Amino acid sequence: MNEIIRSDIFEQAITRKYRAKLWSKFIKAIKEYQLIKPGDKICVCISGGKDSMLLGKLFQVLHKHSDFPFEVKYLVMNPGYNEKNIDLIKMNLKILNISAEIVETNIFEIANAQTKSPCFLCAKMRRGALYNIAKKMGCNKIALGHHYDDVIETTLMNLLNSGSFQTMLPKLHSTNYSGMELIRPMYFIRERDIIGWKNYHNLKFLQCACRFTESCAIDENASQRKFTKELIKQLLKNNSQVEKNIFKSASNVTLDMVLGYKKGGKRYSFLDNYDSKDHY
Repeated sequence: MNEIIRSDIFEQAITRKYRAKLWSKFIKAIKEYQLIKPGDKICVCISGGKDSMLLGKLFQVLHKHSDFPFEVKYLVMNPGYNEKNIDLIKMNLKILNISAEIVETNIFEIANAQTKSPCFLCAKMRRGALYNIAKKMGCNKIALGHHYDDVIETTLMNLLNSGSFQTMLPKLHSTNYSGMELIRPMYFIRERDIIGWKNYHNLKFLQCACRFTESCAIDENASQRKFTKELIKQLLKNNSQVEKNIFKSASNVTLDMVLGYKKGGKRYSFLDNYDSKDHY
């Protein structure tokens, strides 16, 4: 009974107190990008952090009140967390009344044995494992907890560090797992509002639970994402529309004014049609 009462408190906060900041933006992304269709079987992937835990709760509310049929399952893929972190995840699942399947893997062990790019390998393996497990669970989609701030930071990081204009899409077909799709229903939700929700309920979630960072002296301030966050903060001091403009730029690309672009693995140059009559 206490768990049911506590669950109702979380649901009411999402649909009332945080309706505009969380619930409405969650629904907006689902509708605008057609993330869920009748008959979908969605695997909500919970890492243990604040974002994925909120995603799990949002899906619970959606499934309860949805006007069309779809199935939802909750997955915690354990890449090798220590016992303390697993206990914290289990405690939060109980508090939020989310029934999730916990699947053990040895991804941290394999990735950390590599001397070159263990973080890249770990991320790649974790994504592959999520698709694989979700497919075995009978799901056709995996839902991840990436939010608005992740989108603009990723867009800017690609521009500054990779010399390419790429964003984080709201949905993606898997290239390695036929029939599987990745969706990001928290696409419009701001990180500050997720933190507000977490603090309102006095919840404590995982920060970084990576075994690699546990065993070596990595300065978090040196990470590219943290640097990008700080850069955006500085830019906001002179232009309050910076975040909005970075986000909007990915849907406002003028191909006539770029030197080139890639599509389907093929490169195109502005010179390809430069002298054609259709160009001017």
